Amino acid sequence: MKSTATAIPLEQLLEQLPESFTITDRELIQRAYRVAEEAHREQKRHSGEPYINHCIAVAGILSELKVTPEVIAAGLLHDTVEDTPIKLSDIRRDFGDTIAALVDGVTKLTHLPRVSRGDQHAENGENGQDEDPIVPALLGRKEDIVAETLRKTFLAMGEDVRVMFIKLADRLHNMRTLSHMPEHKRKRIAQETLDIFAPVANRLGIWQIKWELEDLGFRHVNPEKYKEIAELLTEKRPDREAQLETIKENLFKLLEQNNIKAEISGRPKHIYSIYKKMQKKDKPFDMVRDVRAVRLIVPDVPSCYAALGVIHTTWRPIPGEFDDYIAAPKDNYYQSLHTAVFYDDKRPLEVQIRTHEMHMNAEYGIAAHWQYKEGTRHSDKHYEKLINSLRSKMEWGSDVRDATEFVESMRNDVFQDRVYIFTPRGDIIDLPAGSTPIDFAYHVHTDIGHCCRGARINGKLVPLYQELKTGDQVEILTAKRGTPSRDWLNNNLGLVRTQRARSKIKVWFKKQEDEQNLAQGRDGLEKELQRLGIKEVNFEKLARELNYKTPEDMFIELGNGDLAVNKVIKQFSQDEKTDEIFEINPSTKTTTSTNAIEVVGLKGMLSSIARCCNPMPGDPVVGFITRGRGATIHRQDCPNILQTRDRERLLQVGWGHVEHTYPVPIQIKAYDRQGLVNDISKLLSDENINIADVKVNVNRSMADLRLIIEVKDIAQLSRILARIENLPNIMEAHRINPG
Repeated sequence: MKSTATAIPLEQLLEQLPESFTITDRELIQRAYRVAEEAHREQKRHSGEPYINHCIAVAGILSELKVTPEVIAAGLLHDTVEDTPIKLSDIRRDFGDTIAALVDGVTKLTHLPRVSRGDQHAENGENGQDEDPIVPALLGRKEDIVAETLRKTFLAMGEDVRVMFIKLADRLHNMRTLSHMPEHKRKRIAQETLDIFAPVANRLGIWQIKWELEDLGFRHVNPEKYKEIAELLTEKRPDREAQLETIKENLFKLLEQNNIKAEISGRPKHIYSIYKKMQKKDKPFDMVRDVRAVRLIVPDVPSCYAALGVIHTTWRPIPGEFDDYIAAPKDNYYQSLHTAVFYDDKRPLEVQIRTHEMHMNAEYGIAAHWQYKEGTRHSDKHYEKLINSLRSKMEWGSDVRDATEFVESMRNDVFQDRVYIFTPRGDIIDLPAGSTPIDFAYHVHTDIGHCCRGARINGKLVPLYQELKTGDQVEILTAKRGTPSRDWLNNNLGLVRTQRARSKIKVWFKKQEDEQNLAQGRDGLEKELQRLGIKEVNFEKLARELNYKTPEDMFIELGNGDLAVNKVIKQFSQDEKTDEIFEINPSTKTTTSTNAIEVVGLKGMLSSIARCCNPMPGDPVVGFITRGRGATIHRQDCPNILQTRDRERLLQVGWGHVEHTYPVPIQIKAYDRQGLVNDISKLLSDENINIADVKVNVNRSMADLRLIIEVKDIAQLSRILARIENLPNIMEAHRINPG
């Protein structure tokens, strides 16, 4: 007999099933429910409610995506094999191969070491182990266990994407009920949701789930900012809704006058997207454009462009805010026209224009392919393209042995924003934002990548570290017998950004003999240490810290590109005391600027240190508002402050974060050219490096520069020297050895 706690949710689930579901379909779902209810009868969640409620909630989310009955049934059963005595063979016997395969797919993910799997079970309801005992022994660290779990999650997308529907629905309901978890688990699970699961939903085009996962994740990761934006939205809602109604009426009349039929609605406001735009554009809440936004749904593609033309001729478009995702769809095949205009009140208004089919794909993404239609599924070329695209992006996955590297590359190559590049023939290549000509070359063909020696963008020669932008036409210049350069794997130079290209470069170097790799790896590391002025290094200790049995193994990995030099330098920096590396008295290392002053309540105000009392970091201080020079910072016992009569001009201030930096002398040798010093200065400025002293000596065509720069550690110095050496005409850049 069903308990009262679960009878109502089941009725709600049955009510929201699509009308096209047959009696047989509904019986299948009810049968799956009965099996799941019996299996989870003794289990409860942290909230105290029966665990079966979670299964029903997952099935309810799946039914909102209008997927097939088999997927909804699998959603009800998704935890049975993992958490109850039911076996996969029982599922196959009672429900068939399709549902068994889906449950097995979810079970394989959750049978791995848990990321957050057991977190929603109460202690008296958990079955099985929290972690597979074998995997930790293989991976060694908790971060690697998590990375390996996520790696398998990604690869599951390429096998059967419907498994990911269930996984996303499971994660969404867990996020909706996350408040019952301890705070440290809430933040970890929420951050993982923002980093991994929301991007997965985005890559699959399921924006309905993506937006909610992002908002729920943001709510727990940064509750103060979430509450601030939510309150601002609530506070301004009446005015905004009144404005939107007027805008919608005016738009409807305008389009009707031009014989364009359209459904017009205000676009939902998502707190996380508003926050990201505020961060990206460094603007306050009121200046974020999509706070006022409308969506137009029109009958066909010609109507999309007709509506766009009417809007652009009526209101002035905002430069740089138009995107045509119909002609050039996003990588997840999202299509729409995006624009922003200055409305009648001179304030920005964002507009999206799309067809009904585009809107369906935007809301449900790849799930739209599986939507149940009178017992048949139509052929969907977008679905096939997206699945093939996902598989091709993961094809190198089996070659990447480091799970953490795999996860990071998925974040960078698959889940981040895309740019759309043209080949000389006019074909469109989509790449992750930030890609370079070398990434483009390897995407076109491995051999073109190996032989790449230069590039033209829109007919102009460019350096190989140039970032590509949407609309660029790229031509790769190749050598007849070219080979990759080891510099391409140097993260400091930024020549290669995608894991796909890095993986192919590494495979090339792996084909070389170990002896050659060992020699080149040793030479490369010793050269870098010499450039940094480091004389004595315990290679055996360094190799152990990096999990290598011998220094030779470490050198081979350096030689074939599996290990980056900057990673070794970073480890060395962590092992050794920075004071000893730079041979500097600790008392001389601290630098402080007025940027270290934080003015409470007036962040960003110009401030300066008062000369009358010269406060130092740690002194109790007070601010005084001057006439025309911002605020001056005084010691609280400064006579000038104690005697002032203008008490209302005093401010409460505090010291911000004070960074410890080390003055390091470096030498740069170069062929003299116009703008040389300016380029070096700009590079150091971009890296927030202070130049304490500079001397330049030019003899004929040779320039010898001696600088004292202030760096935080040896790893930062390594990156700076590498970037300087990559500038045109620079022969070498190295640290000047003391004495």
